[in-house]
Amino acid sequence: MCKSAGDENRVEASSGNVFADLGFDDAEAQVLALRADLMAQVERTIRERRMTQVAASKVLGVSQSRVSDLKRGKVEKFSLDMLVTFAARLGKPAEITLAV
Repeated sequence: MCKSAGDENRVEASSGNVFADLGFDDAEAQVLALRADLMAQVERTIRERRMTQVAASKVLGVSQSRVSDLKRGKVEKFSLDMLVTFAARLGKPAEITLAV
């Protein structure tokens, strides 16, 4: 399909969930967004505490290479359960609230 010059500059409003905007079904988009957000918060906590990857690996109970994956944003390598566990081990228990 050929794009016209106007298509390149078209802007669409976000739904608020980039994964939904990319075409994932609603349930999967919500899980992906939760994982990405929680991963970013865990990584931020490690950075704010100025923990080395080795120190973080001891606290989180994983290898240093797993912490490296976390710091590099390899979200596909971490389940939501694992990220919730990491948050708890950092003393920042995760909480999910359902929208009404």
